[in-house]
Amino acid sequence: MSIGKSINLFLIDGQSNGRIKCTLANWTGVAYKIPRTEIEKSRDREDLSQTGVYFLFGESEENGENVVYVGQAGLRKNGEGVLNRLLEHKKNPEKDYWTEAVVFTTSNNSFGPTEISYLESRFCNIAKTVKRYEVKNGNDPMIGNITEEKKSEMEEFIEYAKIVMGTLGHKVFERLTDKGETEEIEIERENKNLFYLKRKSRKSGRTIQATCEQTREGFVILKGSMIETIDSDSIPTGVKQKREQSHISEDGVLQENVLMKSPSYAAAFIIGGHANGLTELKNQNGIKLENLE
Repeated sequence: MSIGKSINLFLIDGQSNGRIKCTLANWTGVAYKIPRTEIEKSRDREDLSQTGVYFLFGESEENGENVVYVGQAGLRKNGEGVLNRLLEHKKNPEKDYWTEAVVFTTSNNSFGPTEISYLESRFCNIAKTVKRYEVKNGNDPMIGNITEEKKSEMEEFIEYAKIVMGTLGHKVFERLTDKGETEEIEIERENKNLFYLKRKSRKSGRTIQATCEQTREGFVILKGSMIETIDSDSIPTGVKQKREQSHISEDGVLQENVLMKSPSYAAAFIIGGHANGLTELKNQNGIKLENLE
């Protein structure tokens, strides 16, 4: 059973798009969301001079996809910590893609080298596994030597950090679907959120057969679905661009999970043209989505 959480968001500048400090009940962690333009204004935040782990978020100019860099910052001899590291990144022309940073530290300054190395490695690996963002780290961070007691403590910190990160607007730790990505779609008959689209394509002569999962974010077309590879003139521009950016094999097999915000855009992605998702998508019993809703 899911348990409710109490989160406190403090708007440091009194603006929703400004700096945000985030704390969670019964958690020693402290998170900051800081726009790139406001980094210098944060020099007076004492907890940002501590050790911590940080994320640099931005958008790729090549394909418009979300990107992230994960790093750590230890305490330096001059007393500067994670904030100073962010200032260095801001001056680095090779990292000019990021527009805001999210920092994780603690209220009791309890992170040592072991803790931040472990967190950096785990956060980076989770982001790569989830595949919601392009991870800009060139090398996989080393996890370091850690005791099982400390590992358990850090894993608990990570679980809280996932909640906070999602609350701050970044889904870098949240999978598109709980099903994961497999070569073959396992159809779970008891899953009421699965919908199917099957038709013979007039354009390619192939049988188009796809499975979607309805989530809180929209409709996820599952990896392994058979997709029409030929676009119709009626295909919406946004859907066409999404198809071009997605990994689809030459024989029309979708190589990754793809999120579409509406049922009609999901259906259009599958058939390569205009479609009404409310009538095209059906559950395991053949009932149309529009009748279920």
